[in-house]
Amino acid sequence: MNSFRHRHRSVFRMFRLPALALLITVAGCSSADDSASAAVPSPGTKAMELCRNLDKVLPAKVDGEHREDPEPASALTAGWGSPAIILRCGVPQPPKMIDPKVADGRDPDAVAGGVNGVDWLMEERGDGGHVFTTANREAYVEVRVPEGPDSSGVLIDLASAVKKAIPEGIAS
Repeated sequence: MNSFRHRHRSVFRMFRLPALALLITVAGCSSADDSASAAVPSPGTKAMELCRNLDKVLPAKVDGEHREDPEPASALTAGWGSPAIILRCGVPQPPKMIDPKVADGRDPDAVAGGVNGVDWLMEERGDGGHVFTTANREAYVEVRVPEGPDSSGVLIDLASAVKKAIPEGIAS
C-alpha cells in the first residue's frame, strides 16, 4: 500500500472535524445579520419616477426610529428601526382594496381610513403587525409595521412625504 496515500487520508481525517466546526462557526457568524430585507417592487415608468421622488423626501426618522434601509438597496424601499418598519413604493394594488366587504366595513382584517390627508387601507398580518397601502394616489405605497409600534405615529410621520411626492389620483 502506498504510505503517502495512507498518511494523506489520516491527515484529512484529523482535520475534518475541526474544519467542519470552523465552517459552522463562520457560517453562524455571517448569518447573524440584523439588517432587514424587502422585495423590491417593479412598477411602471410613471410610478418609478414618483417613487424615486418619494425616496428623496422621506424622513430620517419614523416613529422615533432612524432610517436603516433594507437589503437589497433600492430607491423603491426604505426602512426604520429594528424590527424594521418597511416602506415599499410602486407595489401592485392590494386585492382587498377593491373588495366590497372592506368598503362597507364587513371585513374585520382590513379597514380603510385617512391620516393627515393620506388615505390608507390597513390590513392585519398574522404576526400582530399591520400592512398599510395608500389609496387614491398615482402610485401605491405599502408600509409594513411590526407588532408594537403605534401605527398612527408611523403614518403621521410619512404623510407629508407621500403628499409631496405622490399626487392624488388613480394608480395605473
